[in-house]
Amino acid sequence: MKSTALFAAIVLLSFPAIAQAADISGVPRIREGDQLQIGNHRIRLGGIAAPAVDQLCLNTKGERWTCGAAARDELTKRFGGKSWTCHTRAVADRRGRTVARCEADGEDIQKWLVSNGWALALTRLSRDYEDDEKAAREAKAGMWQGAFIAPWDWRVRNKKTTVLGAVKPPENAKAVLLASASGPVAPSPDCTIKGNVNRSGECIFHQPTSRWYAKIEMKISKGTRWFCSVEEAEAAGCRETRR
Repeated sequence: MKSTALFAAIVLLSFPAIAQAADISGVPRIREGDQLQIGNHRIRLGGIAAPAVDQLCLNTKGERWTCGAAARDELTKRFGGKSWTCHTRAVADRRGRTVARCEADGEDIQKWLVSNGWALALTRLSRDYEDDEKAAREAKAGMWQGAFIAPWDWRVRNKKTTVLGAVKPPENAKAVLLASASGPVAPSPDCTIKGNVNRSGECIFHQPTSRWYAKIEMKISKGTRWFCSVEEAEAAGCRETRR
């Protein structure tokens, strides 16, 4: 047994690539605030958790906004066109994604996301970004400007889910935060504009008077989302349907 263990140790020392996964480099396709793809590699940013693209938050005025889509979009604006280097772990997550710490132009991308309030530090796994989260909370940056649900609570949210934020959430906070920007029902009576993606990958929005409005099925798997105004839809890069 001792000789077998010794042999295994010698092999690992002789071939360090076996013990440590190779880096992945390239320009990413950003899926969510903490998920991306480089080539055929699906990557999950380690040590942090960003809101899902259909997650809703409240701003300083108690108004609903699509913080999950905003986290993705802000990450894309800042780093989307740059080449990333992702230092991967040997073990993938439960969904088969490679877990990595990524950088671009020498900047730690996870640190940027947390310090700007677009993600939280996943302290049960790593305390590397705990101070960055504290700074973001004090600055009321990103999600911290109002109220929100922690990303890890989002998929299992219920009326007992804790609401976070830098300010005291309004009384109706949970009613708004428990809704989804991509659910089958509009998250509020003021948010009835439908957005979808056509075959060319272009984002189109439809007001209730649109010819195709009733036929659009709202499912996140189809890339749909609700908007509260034409301005919000246009700011997300969508155009109004021509019919």
